[in-house]
Amino acid sequence: QVQLVESGGGLVQAGGSLRLSCVASRNIVSISRVGWYRQAPGNQRELVATISSGGTTNYADSVRGRFTIFRDNAKNTVYLQMNSLKPEETAVYYCNVYTGGSDYWGQGTQVTVSS
Repeated sequence: QVQLVESGGGLVQAGGSLRLSCVASRNIVSISRVGWYRQAPGNQRELVATISSGGTTNYADSVRGRFTIFRDNAKNTVYLQMNSLKPEETAVYYCNVYTGGSDYWGQGTQVTVSS
């Protein structure tokens, strides 16, 4: 089993920045695909960004150039740096780890962007 704990969400004005963190309960972030997803009320969960075990990153078109996903293997932590935030990006942000054929999700962290 893997537990994931997200943090770093909060209230920010449009154009502001936040850094989300996802800490895994064991040393898997370096050998797994890790992703950030978000879900706004009434919407489906959508992919924001992923980072592979080899370090390859992938971003949704809507966030490319403003968000950066990166990890610290020594801390079993994956981060999502979010810049130039927009009100429509208000959502619960979730961390996901896919490893060994299984998906693991954190509890989510709320991000609210005010206009």
